[in-house]
Amino acid sequence: MKESSRVESGTIKKLTDRGFGFIKTAAGTEVFFHASSLDCAFEALSEGQEVQLEYEDGEKGPRATSVVCGTC
Repeated sequence: MKESSRVESGTIKKLTDRGFGFIKTAAGTEVFFHASSLDCAFEALSEGQEVQLEYEDGEKGPRATSVVCGTC
C-alpha cells in the first residue's frame, strides 16, 4: 500500500554523475531523488546542502517527488 507524500527538510547525502542522488531527511530517512524532481539545475547541488523535499514510498523505497534547493 502506498503512503501519502510527506514534506521535510533534509541534506544532500550523495550525488552521482548520472543525474540522481540521495537525501537524508531531518528524521533520518534516506530518500532517492532524480534530477527531474529538482526546482534547480542538478549541477547547482552540492553534498551537505540543505533542501526541502516532498517524498513518498516508491517500489524500491522512499523517492522524492519534489526537491526545493533554494539556490536558484
